Amino acid sequence: MKEIPFHYDQVGSFLRPEPLKKARAEFQNQTISAAELKKVEDQTIIDLITKQVNAGLRAVTDGEFRRSWWHLDFLWGLNGVEVTTPEHGYQFNKVETRAASYNVADKITYNAEHPFFEAFTFLKEHTPAGIIPKVTIPSPTLLFNRKSDSFSYESYSNEEVFISDLAAAYQQTIRKFYDLGCRYLQLDDTSWGMYTGFIENAKSDDEIKHWHRQCDAGVSVINQLLAGLPDDLTITMHVCRGNYKSDWAIAGPYDHVADYLAQLNIDGYFLEYDDNRSGGFEPLAKIYQQGPSKKVVLGLVTSKFPELESKESLIARITEATTYVPLENLCLSPQCGFA
Repeated sequence: MKEIPFHYDQVGSFLRPEPLKKARAEFQNQTISAAELKKVEDQTIIDLITKQVNAGLRAVTDGEFRRSWWHLDFLWGLNGVEVTTPEHGYQFNKVETRAASYNVADKITYNAEHPFFEAFTFLKEHTPAGIIPKVTIPSPTLLFNRKSDSFSYESYSNEEVFISDLAAAYQQTIRKFYDLGCRYLQLDDTSWGMYTGFIENAKSDDEIKHWHRQCDAGVSVINQLLAGLPDDLTITMHVCRGNYKSDWAIAGPYDHVADYLAQLNIDGYFLEYDDNRSGGFEPLAKIYQQGPSKKVVLGLVTSKFPELESKESLIARITEATTYVPLENLCLSPQCGFA
């Protein structure tokens, strides 16, 4: 069993400090240059690395401080994906995000000049010896979620070809991260969290079948991109249900997607379990049965309110989870990032 993910770990995004928020606003208002913004980003990331190391974390991230979105900045960096501005943002339980999205306008291919490579190089150069720099990128499933079976990208007429191209672009990207020194990469995936709610609230059998077809496609693209990657590269997945201004997007138990998650050829799962929206621990048994060397990181510490969970309550929840997964396969983290 791989050591990573660690028994105490993290998802990786952090709240932007005030100097960074101020600099970004000034850059948008064209009162400072891109070089001046980068200088602030660099220093706040160096400060964050120190904070993570001092907290005892064995893997650190750059907090995603160079991004405007946790997912879109990466997706926009792939060849074939363009920026769009829809009429509305993403609807959460009570709030709506600012409006931004993407369109697949051409064949998706690997971008050797993706800005995330430079960002990782900076992180690695400033990570102390003995600590692991961790990369977090959005899952490819985000590029083919849709509420009907119609495949509408003008640049593709066949979904299998689209998935194949997408998986290839991701694999080349991950291999580049590996060549730069990455040994720990996390796919952030809201799709599985969304599927739990969509299946839970489906109004017809046809709707349920549609979402199960989406799940099959998700397994296909992820396992394709993982095929043949180096053995000493750890790949984990964070299954998210939305986290925006302390609000959530969807609720539903993992029972609906556990069979699919168990099929993914990844090393570990970061799963939200900070409240009853996630259901019980029973689905974890399927993941363990199909992959007894895989780890499950229990997201028991919430990022949605400031009060700390008691040590006793965390121990009780972890003990409950050992009914389905051995203790040595379990880890602990916040349920999401903090940004």
